[in-house]
Amino acid sequence: MSLSVYTRDQIDQFLNHIQLPRKYHHAPPSYDLLKALHTYMLAAVPYENLAIHYNPSHAVELDPQHLFRKIVLNKRGRGGYCMEDAILYNHILVGLGFDSYTVGVRTRLRDGGIPKGDFPGWVHIVSIVEIDGQKYHVDIAFGGDCATLPLPLVDGLVHKNIGAQQIRLVRDWIPTQLKRTEESKLWIYQYRNGPDMDWNPFYCFSLVEFMPNDWEVINVFASTSPKSWQTKTVIAIKFLRRAREDGKDGEDGFNEIYGKRMLVNDLVKENLGGRTAIIHECKTEEDRVAALDKYFGLRLTDDERNAIRGWGTALP
Repeated sequence: MSLSVYTRDQIDQFLNHIQLPRKYHHAPPSYDLLKALHTYMLAAVPYENLAIHYNPSHAVELDPQHLFRKIVLNKRGRGGYCMEDAILYNHILVGLGFDSYTVGVRTRLRDGGIPKGDFPGWVHIVSIVEIDGQKYHVDIAFGGDCATLPLPLVDGLVHKNIGAQQIRLVRDWIPTQLKRTEESKLWIYQYRNGPDMDWNPFYCFSLVEFMPNDWEVINVFASTSPKSWQTKTVIAIKFLRRAREDGKDGEDGFNEIYGKRMLVNDLVKENLGGRTAIIHECKTEEDRVAALDKYFGLRLTDDERNAIRGWGTALP
């Protein structure tokens, strides 16, 4: 098993940053610990691609120590987009003793918010974690469509997500695959927004490990290519956490994810388990920067605020 790049002191700083209950800080690897980490990570570390837009270099840096400073130490509410959040998180999992590694993901593009069409190239990242012989899919960085818990690699097992949404993993081929053997099947992450609705795939992945150099290549496309939606969209996602409805909380139980808040370009939206509603429209850059602070706790420096001027995603 690989060693984490983070020291025990850094791991403790991270656990304090996400407000993980103290009972878990020195617990051995287990599904309960993995689930608690997942919940508190989602709520504490936003999904956001501001490094592409509000950044003098307009470049995303994946060095784990840079990510630790940005997300944990700087105390400005920052997170990152998928590779930033997930690379940091996988190193934390390894440092806590989990058998964990990262894999590449083919994510379908959206039309009106709905995934449609083919599965394009690798643009996303998840961790595969093995506990007592069972492998789990761990995704804390898929924006507003994250699984809110680690999913066992069990074909067709249905899980409840936020509100009426259900999610599952199925093992199958995707339409463009030419080699179709049992071994070539992929894991496909699907959703439906009610028990009577059809299942629709978000993305697919294999169990082949992706290493740091692989992520550097993918990061260049995702963060700089005009073909990448990330370069054309300013986005921030914050998951909302509360005490579990069954009353278990704090040191003796879990919180739960019950909703999410989203900024997409000029609109701030909120979903508390039902329909998504627009709660604020940003008219200017000053308005959007204020909204990032008010609704997401994201605070930008003067240099970061000024960096979007003249950029294609800038507001008036």
